[in-house]
Amino acid sequence: MYIDDIIHVAADAGKIILENGGETYRVEQTITMICKSYGIALTESFVTPTGIMISITNTQNRTISLVRRINTRTVNLNKVAMINDLSREIVSKPLSMEDIRKRIHYINNLPSYSLKTTTFFSACTAGFFTLLFGGHYKEFFVAFIIGALINYLSYFLNKLEVNNFLKDMLGGALAASIALIATYLGIVNNIHTIIIGSIMILVPGIAITNAIRDTIAGDLVSGISRSIEAVFIAIAIAAGTSIVFKIWSLIFGGALI
Repeated sequence: MYIDDIIHVAADAGKIILENGGETYRVEQTITMICKSYGIALTESFVTPTGIMISITNTQNRTISLVRRINTRTVNLNKVAMINDLSREIVSKPLSMEDIRKRIHYINNLPSYSLKTTTFFSACTAGFFTLLFGGHYKEFFVAFIIGALINYLSYFLNKLEVNNFLKDMLGGALAASIALIATYLGIVNNIHTIIIGSIMILVPGIAITNAIRDTIAGDLVSGISRSIEAVFIAIAIAAGTSIVFKIWSLIFGGALI
């Protein structure tokens, strides 16, 4: 078994975890587990949210390094769990490189949830958060519609490869716009619960959680970078809603806000 095969398999497994919302310490742990299972004497890895760097040395003191760039990131914890299961299986009983490649390829190409499914649950999330923050059934239905539209907007902006900052800003602007219109038409009375509940689907909960966990685990670079990412997402959401509020106040005199 060649050292090149081992480092590429370990990098592929780590990349899937990092691309789908896993923590950096989990990526490093998985890489080490896989390499150790195949007799690698020394494994060093340095992982950030945007890249993986691996250096391994075998029993013949041959060292090889590999760098993987992370260009896209999403949230699919099912893939993270499947890679974790695969790494544990390799530790208990090492598989052939061909079998591992097939398993990793299968996991990496698992289809995501359909647009209809994500739209429905995004709408439900926005609606129920609105209820949680004190809204009533009318606010629930308006937030339900906003959540669905935000998911559709995110889907099409992703296809256009729009950056996350602009995407979150437009999402916040959409939530504020529809909430203001619904309040202006007299459909609802509590505009604030609708906006707060709707933008909750844009709030970077996993990024914040991973930032805290990475910092506690000692991965300071990843922890700080994820924290900054979360702050910029919050700024984008606030900017989108603020711009809409400002335009509305200039046009209608700010009667609703």
